[in-house]
Amino acid sequence: MLPKFSPNPDAFGHATEGFARFMGTPQFLVYMTVFCVFWLVWNTFAPEQWQFDSQALGYTLLTLMLSLQASYAAPLLLLAQNRQDDRDRVSLQQDRQRAERNLSDTEYLTRELASLRIALREVATRDYVRAELRSLLEDMLEAQEELRTHDPAGSGSHESPRDKVKERLKEKRDKQRGPRTQQIPKVKPSHVATGPATGGAKEPTAPKHIPTSES
Repeated sequence: MLPKFSPNPDAFGHATEGFARFMGTPQFLVYMTVFCVFWLVWNTFAPEQWQFDSQALGYTLLTLMLSLQASYAAPLLLLAQNRQDDRDRVSLQQDRQRAERNLSDTEYLTRELASLRIALREVATRDYVRAELRSLLEDMLEAQEELRTHDPAGSGSHESPRDKVKERLKEKRDKQRGPRTQQIPKVKPSHVATGPATGGAKEPTAPKHIPTSES
């Protein structure tokens, strides 16, 4: 039958936390000490008609006020502690999730770095390409020098000097390769017949034997 009272938990908790924090400060202790001393002095040395808490009764009103304050202070401190525990729990959960994400990111970056290192081992560097080009140029010069030495006139062959240089380079490369990577040499067709471009005549072919009725 009574209306349900449901205050805003966030606003109420914020207010109680503020009061609980104030109770734990040195200012509150100083103010409380000054209040109790003034209470005792007034009710002890003031005229009797001005006193409101008799010394003969043992300051009953002051004792009641301090007991009421202690009875309210304990639940306020517990409420503030519960809210702080909830915040700590949420913070720990977020820290755990952040640590898991950092761990997964670190593992991913480690795998990527390992794959990049493996890939970089197979990439030709600038020095390697320069060394290969320099070696190829030296081989070409050596092949040309050998052609000039062994075949100065260049007569009696149907291949151009460029083809000869290519052939010499190929032979040298095949010798430098291992037996597993060595290429199979190609068999060139022999120049049996010459076409009209070379000015030669084709070799005579044997006549085919035509069977007759007599044979």
